[in-house]
Amino acid sequence: MLEDARARELLPFLSPGTRPDVRSQATDCVLGLTGSVEGRSFLAQNVTYLQALLTLTRECCGALVKDCLRAFVNLSADETVHRALVHEVDLLPPLLRNLCDPECDFSDQICSILSNLSRSADTCKEVLRAIQDQGMGLAKIVEVFCTEGYNKKVTLHYLGPLLSNLTQLPEARQFILDKDRCVVQRLLPYTQYEGSCVRRGGVVGTLRNCCFDYASHEWLLGPEVDILPFLLLPLAGPEELSEEEMEGLPEDLQYLPEDKQREQDPDIRRMLLEAINLLVATKNGREVVREKNAYVILRELHRWEEEPQVGATCLKLIELLISDEPEAGMENLLEVQIPEDVEKKLRQQEEEEQRQLEEERQQKEEGQQKGEGQEGKTPAGLES
Repeated sequence: MLEDARARELLPFLSPGTRPDVRSQATDCVLGLTGSVEGRSFLAQNVTYLQALLTLTRECCGALVKDCLRAFVNLSADETVHRALVHEVDLLPPLLRNLCDPECDFSDQICSILSNLSRSADTCKEVLRAIQDQGMGLAKIVEVFCTEGYNKKVTLHYLGPLLSNLTQLPEARQFILDKDRCVVQRLLPYTQYEGSCVRRGGVVGTLRNCCFDYASHEWLLGPEVDILPFLLLPLAGPEELSEEEMEGLPEDLQYLPEDKQREQDPDIRRMLLEAINLLVATKNGREVVREKNAYVILRELHRWEEEPQVGATCLKLIELLISDEPEAGMENLLEVQIPEDVEKKLRQQEEEEQRQLEEERQQKEEGQQKGEGQEGKTPAGLES
């Protein structure tokens, strides 16, 4: 941690007029501070440093700008710094202006910052408001995301998590679900996007969040959108099914190749299941999902699934599909009023289930590590 006297000496070197090599060293020092809780807390309380970094992103170029933005990525990952970044530094407007510039070299870093800032509900509202105030609106964000090669210098994959975070908010879901805009239809193919787990997961999270709006379920499951095959296909494997089972499936799920792979990311598999689980909360949704024979895909997934939490989510969905219909007046499970004492018991039961699942996961990981040690294998490296 910098002492106050040294901090005061550092600040003048974070100005555009400073000699480049000295300015670079000062920036690197601030970047180092963002790697610790204490350092981030110091910077949040001394926003002059952050304002200086933002000035450098406007008046300098190249590696120095990248280091400044890396510092903001680290800071934005800490929710305790969000208020300082959004309100005192006023970080959002310049980021959004550059995000939609097809020639910007640093749009990926900007996407990461915006994705981090939009995780918490309070700051998410600020991000959405800034998007609207800048005159671009969500329409521009979706256009940039869905336009292949919009910016040939970067990938823009983290726009996916940004959209997912924004759909925490009812107004964002309302835009995505607008029947005249066809936004959902543009996003659906990305549930199978092989080029990026981040982009794919962001879209699945967006669709999952939109499924909370049960008034749109009939439209989502109907022919205008037909969301169900896009949610089921990533969960389907190469298993052989009987002719009767096969014919009951949507066409896109019939006669899949022998090398068909399921979604590899367990978090994405879980979100896909959660989306379907939300769709079957209404009577119409349950009827459609049963009619499309989704059960057989879920049955095979449950047999294959090794992640305890994903397997538990899948099993609950299967049980809901094969159980009897609720009594009259309780068909919409999202509207059922649960007595407080019953809700408390259910919550305790769920917490216990989660604890047991976590223990199973840890035991599984420990077993894998022991097995790898016996065979002399080295752990897989993290992706950069």
